[in-house]
Amino acid sequence: MKGIAMIAIKTLGIATFALAAIGFAFPAAAGTRYPTNVIAEYVYACMKANGENRAVLDRCSCSIDVIESILPYERYEAASTFKQMGLLTGENSALFRESAPAKAATAELRRAQAEADIRCF
Repeated sequence: MKGIAMIAIKTLGIATFALAAIGFAFPAAAGTRYPTNVIAEYVYACMKANGENRAVLDRCSCSIDVIESILPYERYEAASTFKQMGLLTGENSALFRESAPAKAATAELRRAQAEADIRCF
């Protein structure tokens, strides 16, 4: 009986170590948190548009936090890409402005930004 208990404890220890290693490799919030550079870029652009002082820094930080709570990163990234590519000129950029996925993604981002404006500004 002692041998079986020791094997079970060793197996449990190895499984726990493996799960911990996976947890460090893939944090639970990895799919929901925005990358730091995306947050910094948003706050920087927000401050350029609204003023460069501490109060605006706090409001812009709040704004991206609200957007992050509404939109998963993948949808934020898609909407930002459509928005940025839609600023290009020429026939090819029409796809990024006029397609149904582009309109849906940018509308979703605008709604999240409007909610952030209400809560933070």
